[in-house]
Amino acid sequence: MMTPTAAESPQPGQIDLKALKTRQHGAWSSGDYAVVGTTLQIVGEQLCEALDIRSGQRVLDVAAGNGNATLAAARRWCDVVSTDYVPSLLERGRLRAAAEGLSVEFKEADAEALGFGDAAFDVVVSTFGVMFTPNQDAAAAELLRVCKSGGKIGLANWTPDGFIGQVFKTLGKYLPPPAGAKSPALWGTRARLIEMFGASAISVKSEPRNFSFRYRSPEHFLDVFKSYYGPMLKAFAALDAVNQQGLRNDLLALIARMNRAEDGTMIVPSEYLEIVILKR
Repeated sequence: MMTPTAAESPQPGQIDLKALKTRQHGAWSSGDYAVVGTTLQIVGEQLCEALDIRSGQRVLDVAAGNGNATLAAARRWCDVVSTDYVPSLLERGRLRAAAEGLSVEFKEADAEALGFGDAAFDVVVSTFGVMFTPNQDAAAAELLRVCKSGGKIGLANWTPDGFIGQVFKTLGKYLPPPAGAKSPALWGTRARLIEMFGASAISVKSEPRNFSFRYRSPEHFLDVFKSYYGPMLKAFAALDAVNQQGLRNDLLALIARMNRAEDGTMIVPSEYLEIVILKR
């Protein structure tokens, strides 16, 4: 992780990206994201298909979590390096790969300063990971830097209007983000993707898709996310009892509006953007 120089230090009125990253690292290190992450495996599989990856390609998974895209690429006989800045999540990915007999290199790395050489990978991927970096432009620049010319960058990012986008908007009602912080959900908009990647891309293809959150009940979903999903765990921990109840009620109301199950269980589609960038 790079230390900002004096020129990079926040000026009056600017957001302190280093402090925000420290706070976010604490959130993602809390709970156990792998409990939630393992339910998202299909997204990594679909992304690898959209990328049309080939055996023998060198693939980097950035902000890999417990390794959904990592495993998907390894199952397709790619040479995969899986990275995250939370060591415990890398360990969960390592255990999953070992259980399936897959050969994967795991390495701790910051998405904003990856530590690999220029043009080192044929394909660079991230599913619901790099979108949460505080310095979005730095992260996008790193994805481009480590991807070779003619290579591909594949992303799966929650959209602002989808279920998870609305969950974060609800959390922000109780715990507003720092002034000046860019919303992670911007990564789920074509306009922001073109802004970050367009000048360096031959093409930027984006396809809206839905992932269905399937849980025993709305309450079950909320209990799992409160216990294991770092940002929500931290949000509830920071609120008093009255606001905790308010947040719980608002989240359950959101689920009720979007739940297509009528048998007491929860099936909530959450829109995300599947992106394939062909680097110039």
